[in-house]
Amino acid sequence: MFENLSEKLQNALKALKGKGKLSEKDIDLAMREVKLSLLEADVNFKVVKNFINKVKERAVGHEVMESLTPGQQVVKIVHEELKDIMGSQESKLKFNTNGITYIMMCGLQGAGKTTSSGKLALKLKKEGRRPLLVACDIYRPAAIKQLQVVGEGIDVPVFTMGDKISPVTIAKEAMKHANKFNNDVVIIDTAGRLHIDEELMDELVNVKNEVNPNEILLVLDAMTGQEAVKVAETFNGYLDVSGVILSKIDGDARGGAALSIKNVVDKPIKFVTVGEKMDQLEVFHPDRMASRILGMGDILSIIDKAQAAFDEKQAIELQKKIKNQEFNLDDFLTQLQQMKNMGPLDDILAMIPGVNSKQLKGLKVDEKDMKHTEAIIQSMTKKERSMPSVINGSRRKRIAAGSGTSVQEVNKLLKQFEDMKKMMKQFSSMEKMMKKRGGGGKFKFPF
Repeated sequence: MFENLSEKLQNALKALKGKGKLSEKDIDLAMREVKLSLLEADVNFKVVKNFINKVKERAVGHEVMESLTPGQQVVKIVHEELKDIMGSQESKLKFNTNGITYIMMCGLQGAGKTTSSGKLALKLKKEGRRPLLVACDIYRPAAIKQLQVVGEGIDVPVFTMGDKISPVTIAKEAMKHANKFNNDVVIIDTAGRLHIDEELMDELVNVKNEVNPNEILLVLDAMTGQEAVKVAETFNGYLDVSGVILSKIDGDARGGAALSIKNVVDKPIKFVTVGEKMDQLEVFHPDRMASRILGMGDILSIIDKAQAAFDEKQAIELQKKIKNQEFNLDDFLTQLQQMKNMGPLDDILAMIPGVNSKQLKGLKVDEKDMKHTEAIIQSMTKKERSMPSVINGSRRKRIAAGSGTSVQEVNKLLKQFEDMKKMMKQFSSMEKMMKKRGGGGKFKFPF
């Protein structure tokens, strides 16, 4: 995500960090590099110009020139201004507190509108809401079927009347259906085109007038850069959209759309899609994104992912087991599976402050290794999983044969398990020591 931009910006600011004193010339040189980096990233020219002017104005002021760490102060200013051009803070969905919330999805064909509708429905369902998806794209072949498949996959109902009825009528009937079946959020998947035309826009305006939606979300392909910004301007002119979902952001190395939209259209990015899986829709946090671009990491997003992936009751139970040294292979497997739910390892590591994204290229958790681990543990008896010390040579051969792996792989897994146990024991000892010294409240058990 924004890999090229991130690397260039960090390089441009690197020269300033170690300097004890900065001149206007130093700042000018750095800002020239920053400006080129942003333009190469396909950020809107006016946005770049305003951004550079604001940073320079602040960078040659008292807060930098009189600072003990002027280079760090410039980086801080760049971070704050980056955050500002992306919207300062997260923008939440507006829900109807007295009835059904209507969300109208719009965008061009190929932007990922239908899958984004499904991802949003799944997110809202996990938050305890009762969403209904509505198929109002009657033109694109198999659009209705696609939405039905998406709905089936996430167990969310889909309202459809086929492709012979007008979208306005479908939307109107969907409102009655939602009332009857107690849905509290209605997500309307409207038609797109390969390019904007007046007929499409008139139809969308008619749907909007019929439904009077609480939110009109425009789905844009992040990888199209400034083209996405132009599309946003046109859709907003007709519909007055309330926010944007940037799709395919995980494949966007430049970041032009993300850094331009809020400034050009004055509409917030509310969500981003970070992968193809249905649970890979994330709230857009401008401050966290600015931190990631500048290599400062994103610990808050790691915590969010961990909270979503790890079962709280299991985590408390596991903590007790670790303290009582009862951690076994069943627990080990559960931990691996929950870590897998957090997403690709390289994505998680890239959020840690100071980690070089270049070094992470190609780093993946081998799905094959994970399957082998699961097969090995599942080929053990209950006693072997709870008391791995009983696993002797003959048992290892039997487990290898039963899991379709080798004795070497079984040995490797058992060693990994023992290493993890030792590490957990060390943390447990540290916690006890801190409590004895009266610092128990300062040390948090990390598992």
